[in-house]
Amino acid sequence: MDRSRRDPWEPLPVREVMVTVFYPARSVRGYPVAPQMTEGAAKTLPHVDPLFHAELPTRGVNWAATRTHSHTGAPALPGRRPVLLYSPGGGDPRTLGTGLAEELASHGYVVVTVDHPGDASEVEFPHRMKGRKKVRTTVLRGDPRRNPALFRSMIDTRIADTRFLLNQLEALAAGRNPDAERRPLPQGLRRALDLRRTGIYGHSAGGTTAAEAMYEDRRIVAAVNLEGFLDHPPQAPGRKGELYPVARYGVGRPLLLLGTAGFRYQKELERSWSAMLAHPHGRTCRHQLDQATHGVFTDYAAIAPQLQSAGLMTADNRNKLVGAIDPAVSVPLLRGYVRSFFGRHLPAH
Repeated sequence: MDRSRRDPWEPLPVREVMVTVFYPARSVRGYPVAPQMTEGAAKTLPHVDPLFHAELPTRGVNWAATRTHSHTGAPALPGRRPVLLYSPGGGDPRTLGTGLAEELASHGYVVVTVDHPGDASEVEFPHRMKGRKKVRTTVLRGDPRRNPALFRSMIDTRIADTRFLLNQLEALAAGRNPDAERRPLPQGLRRALDLRRTGIYGHSAGGTTAAEAMYEDRRIVAAVNLEGFLDHPPQAPGRKGELYPVARYGVGRPLLLLGTAGFRYQKELERSWSAMLAHPHGRTCRHQLDQATHGVFTDYAAIAPQLQSAGLMTADNRNKLVGAIDPAVSVPLLRGYVRSFFGRHLPAH
């Protein structure tokens, strides 16, 4: 809970963020398996997420049924570990990045996934607060890049959320408990954080956030941008949008740009990514996933084909959301790109 900021989207006196922390555990015996989504968020998803992903079914799916490979509250495995932050796509919840976060944690990272309330489709808090419900839903309606002022506010808010989260992790590493309700933290978690080795990755608007946050905050050593624009939307048709400083001036720290062949805004994306790659002393690299589209960077890569097999999603809608690529190919490919990038620049072992 950031008491130095008011919420930018609704008349709330403080800015709140919700996070999940994934880490290697010493033992999971006696600790419950964590669901992918809380009950309240799962009930809200089919009413809100189709605003951003029209391909999704609005009925017939029990979104609360999915279990993860993680266990709530388990003690951390001893050892100091690199820390990776994850910022999801515009309108997406942090829970849709669970698979990749678990993969990275299984290779020795502490991964902190963050929701950006008011922007995220649905966020369930552990408590109610005056002025908001327990499950807070998005103020966005459709593509935020169609509204330049809104897009600017969204990215500015996400970068401020990231800065606040880094501050809170520093407080945690120093022995304080940043949990808003002062709930006990998992044993050994504080000592697991090596904040001298901090990276960030994000999808779409989260990718924009990751790259620009690294540019603005020296505490971030490396970043992965999963198909996020590095410029503002144009103020008028036919004009060019202003480049974010990271693309305008470049950055001397490692940055991975990972896109898809089927992204429908690939032409618009190309301008800022080309500018990023053109800096002569930069450390930016670029790769592409073929037969894939924008949603392949989320857990929908595995979920959409299952929905298609169950008759809840057409092949056309599956292809629009994640592409025709088989999840047996796309899931390990994405994980491999991100894991190998951080393995080079922030090795966990």
